[in-house]
Amino acid sequence: MVRTEFLGMDFSCAFGSLSDGKFPDKDCLLPLISKLLGYCIVAASTTVKLPQILKILKHRSVRGLSVVSFELEVVGYTIALAYCLHKGLPFSAYGELAFLLVQAIILVATIYYFSQPVGIKTWIRALLYCAVAPTILAGQIDPILFEALYASQHAIFFFARVPQIWENYKNKSTGQLSFLTCLMNFGGSAVRVFTSIQEKAPTSVVMGSVLGIATNGTIMSQIIIYQKPPAKKEKKNE
Repeated sequence: MVRTEFLGMDFSCAFGSLSDGKFPDKDCLLPLISKLLGYCIVAASTTVKLPQILKILKHRSVRGLSVVSFELEVVGYTIALAYCLHKGLPFSAYGELAFLLVQAIILVATIYYFSQPVGIKTWIRALLYCAVAPTILAGQIDPILFEALYASQHAIFFFARVPQIWENYKNKSTGQLSFLTCLMNFGGSAVRVFTSIQEKAPTSVVMGSVLGIATNGTIMSQIIIYQKPPAKKEKKNE
């Protein structure tokens, strides 16, 4: 059988079954679907944060957004990307992290810009990240510490969502949060659970995606619950 490969995906099994008039069995089809979905997530990830960035720019406001939440996201993406790179996982299993990290950094910079004046503590956090991130991404740290860092990134992502969830609950409003960005985060986490299992990624990677489903799902629910009442009030004021 002639091997037909593209971007690490082997289509020869599927094509062979179809040419024989048979539907490919699951052992042949599931890995292929996983790869395809993985690359779809990577492609979609190039615009995940864009709706949130554009919403801030449009309204020139960061009302209701938790700065700490978005800063912690940057830290979490940095650790996750570095870990996947140095574990040698296929690009389809983690590629979105690179695009999400770049967008998350742009998003934080945008929030800083519309949160003037920026306090000294914020600048210290930003400078500390710039000093440490290159070392982590290069994998130039002790392997045991690397594993500990990766284990902690699940807690980082969890606590990145908690301040925003609390802010939404406290204000009974989601401010300038973008529903589309939250929806794409939720969908990406759901699909990534399947692809991670198929790619035989470490259990910790799968659990990170499960945690993403729970936290992003909570924020999505808050947007649906809290966003409508403020809109009605604005109409009355007009």
